[in-house]
This record gives sequence, structure tokens and C-alpha cells, in this order.
Amino acid sequence: MSLQASRLWIVSLLAFVTSGRVGHAQEKPDSPEPKQSVRSITQITEAPSQAAGTALQNPSAPLASPDQPLDENPKRILDIIPNFQTTNERPEYTPMTPREKYILAYHQTVDFSAHIGNLFQAALQQASNGQPHYGQGWGPYAQRFGAAEADQVTSAFFIFGFLPHVLKQDPRYFRRGQGSPSSRIVYAASRTVIARTDAGNSTFNTPQVLGQLLQQGISTAYYPPQDRSVNGVFQDWGINLAYNTAYNVLKEYYPDFLRWTFHRHRHEQAAASTPAATSALSDPRSKP
Repeated sequence: MSLQASRLWIVSLLAFVTSGRVGHAQEKPDSPEPKQSVRSITQITEAPSQAAGTALQNPSAPLASPDQPLDENPKRILDIIPNFQTTNERPEYTPMTPREKYILAYHQTVDFSAHIGNLFQAALQQASNGQPHYGQGWGPYAQRFGAAEADQVTSAFFIFGFLPHVLKQDPRYFRRGQGSPSSRIVYAASRTVIARTDAGNSTFNTPQVLGQLLQQGISTAYYPPQDRSVNGVFQDWGINLAYNTAYNVLKEYYPDFLRWTFHRHRHEQAAASTPAATSALSDPRSKP
């Protein structure tokens, strides 16, 4: 899903996920973290997704355990918003290989959720007559969708593949997962401009900042001529960086939200089963 499409979901989700409910979940101890070295894109994108699916099907199961090479970050938030680039902060750091970076960019481009998000974005623009120079009808809708798809391809290539490879930076978001709410929010927001090098040091997040600007510049080649302007490029660039900041906060807190939800569900199940068990024990007819 392109960042333009992702931001349609982020604003409503962010307020809910970072509410006081998450603060309550944060008081719970984090699920045990496995010690692993991320060497393949399968571990980055597929295995954590399987863990999230297992947790959703069986809420009583832990999100992670020491004998499973998984983390607690689902690879799709609400099964819609791509979250392939998120991993937990660990004492030991293993950089991605160039091949893994390009495969991550590929997943960001071709995943079904990206196309669904772009379809939804085009539908909203059509309904609100956004970028009116396209017009109305199925033809303009297809043009809007095609532009969103092109945005997705170019942004994923620069942000997750080419620039991280050339500059030797890690395009992943490293979730802190602990600390005070304010410190975690500040940390998540700062990751828009702070990244990690392949050597494990902090550096300016050139792939995100420059990659967004390059994507906006390239987009002028296929948007209507009336919508092509220098001011428009820089305005959209700033908006995308702001929404990326909100997206980072969402990624930071979403596992806490899941943990709180499952914890509450288990308590409700226990509360519902306790009266029934007590009634069965106290009923004389239940005795032999």
C-alpha cells in the first residue's frame, strides 16, 4: 500500500491504539523475545505473519516464545496495512543483505494489501472529486488507481531497496516496545529522520526523506499537467513525512494493543466460566 493510501487508515487507528488502553497493556510484561539473527527475507516477512495468524486464531497462545524464531509484530496491521519492515529492537544486530532489501521493496510493492489500499484511495478520490482534472467515470478511476500504483512502485524502490543498498542503511523500523509512553512516541516519531546503518550506528534517514522527495518528483510525469508544480511536490512530500511519523507510532504500539485485547478476552472468558463452574458444583443434582 502506498503511503498515500496507508494514511487513510492511520489517523483513525492511531488515536485508538495509543489511547489509555495501550498504556494499560504496557504495564504487562512483554512476551519473551527470541534471540535470532535475521538472515532471510522469509523470517522478516513470512514467519512473524504466521505467528500473528496463530495468535488471532488462538488468543490464549502467546505471541512469541523462546523456542520460536518469531517476533510479535504482525506483518499486516488489521490484515490491511503492510508492516513488513517492522522488527523488535534486540541487543544483537544483524544487518540486511542487499538482496533482502530489494525483496522487502518487492513485497511492499506487490502485496495484495497494497493493491487494495490503492483501489480504496482511488475510490475516495473519485467520490470526493480529488484532483478534479482527472474527471469522473471508470476511465478517470482507472487513471487514479494507476497513479497510486506507480507511487507505490517508486516509493518502495527508493525507500526500501535502492537507497538503503547504495547508502548501506537498514530500512526497517526497530520497535522499542518498552519505556514510558512519551519516550516511545518520541522515539517512533524520530525514526522518520533517524535510521540505522548496516554497521549498527544511527544516521540521518536519507532513504525515507530523500526517497519520498524523489517519488514525489517522479510522480509529476504521470499526474495531470494542472497538478504538476514545485509547490505541490514539496507540500505532498511534507505531508507524507508527517504521516510516516504517525505510521511509526502506530507500528510501535500495535502489538501492545493486540496483547491488551487478547488479555481482556481471556479475562472475560474466565469470568464467564467461573459462575457456571460454581453453579455446577453447588447443584445437588450434579452429585452422584
